Amino acid sequence: MNMSILRSCVLSVCVVWVGLADAEVQKPKIGLLLPFSGVYAHLGKATRDGFLMGLEGEGASDGSDFDYDVIQIDSKGKPSVAPELSSELLRKDRVDFIIGPVHSGVLQGMLSVLRNKEVIVIVPNAGAQTATAQLCAKNIFRTSFSSWQTGYPMGKVALDKGYKNIYTLSWNYTGGKEVLGGFKDYFENNGGAIVKEVLVPFPSTNFQPYISDIAATKPDAVFVFFAGGGAIEFVKSYGEMGLGKTIPLLGSGFLTEGTVDAQGESAEGILTTLHYAETLKLPKNLSFRKRFKNKFDYEADLYAVQGYDTGVLVRKALSKVGGDASDKGNLIEVIESLKFDSPRGNFKLSAAHNPVQNIYLREVKNGKNEVISVAMENLEDPAIGCELK
Repeated sequence: MNMSILRSCVLSVCVVWVGLADAEVQKPKIGLLLPFSGVYAHLGKATRDGFLMGLEGEGASDGSDFDYDVIQIDSKGKPSVAPELSSELLRKDRVDFIIGPVHSGVLQGMLSVLRNKEVIVIVPNAGAQTATAQLCAKNIFRTSFSSWQTGYPMGKVALDKGYKNIYTLSWNYTGGKEVLGGFKDYFENNGGAIVKEVLVPFPSTNFQPYISDIAATKPDAVFVFFAGGGAIEFVKSYGEMGLGKTIPLLGSGFLTEGTVDAQGESAEGILTTLHYAETLKLPKNLSFRKRFKNKFDYEADLYAVQGYDTGVLVRKALSKVGGDASDKGNLIEVIESLKFDSPRGNFKLSAAHNPVQNIYLREVKNGKNEVISVAMENLEDPAIGCELK
């Protein structure tokens, strides 16, 4: 298998490596629009590495012995440049696939240019609901999650544990509000009560006033959405004020995903729901993690898994059409029908092109997100407002 063109672009600066190719074959062209610099650089790198590993497959034995071109463009995680870079890939490079982005703000900019165009867009991370709901389109697919999917199952977990009154908290932006909305969908519709919902100005990490308010309110438990540095600061502050011992802390999985080392002892016992955990004992996950570590010399994380599944999806689709990506309608139908074994479990797509997947209940034990159970099996996002034509 060849990647005959690999172009790394940082806005207008590009370097092109061109190798030998069969001029008679129209090789598929794949554009990666991911952050390779800035705050999300690791997420972009892990997604790309996982994608390339999934795309390469294991040679002719799995039907993946065909050529392709890969073009890499650095989005820097900036929504403002997304329309221009998307247009460049579509009209100048004439790619067959665009893989990206990581950031939901970048996704909104991409959709403004790429919806219902002659290109297949596969989203390997950004969870914004609209991509597979109100702004769904035949050519838009997602291999990661919707924000709703990461919050909804925790509503059931909370009720099963006897928590009737919950305090919810998130940054005041779309992703956080969508996660809280998913939690509320289950929790309130099945008898629970949200005693207070607080939205913190983004990206503030001054959580002390809110944690003091939680202590004064005395809910049965707290459900939050924070990620990255905000998740680290919130969990540490929550633990330092002693609330972890009296008011259980629940969250979307991003609260402790990639953050537990920095959170330290304060993270112990926190329950989260997410579609993956590094500790999953599935044979596919164990073999994937070993192969990834051997290939790239660092441990696979959620972003690597999502990238890998995206690569597998593209490889399997192209294999079924003999490597010919010219008929987008046919290729879309093939992608819609695909099912395969993923490191996260069984993988398939809903009618709205969002993953239908297990969501796992995880508990931080000895600094790791240990899988306790399947919180919800084969969970499908409701995709409200999606009308595929």
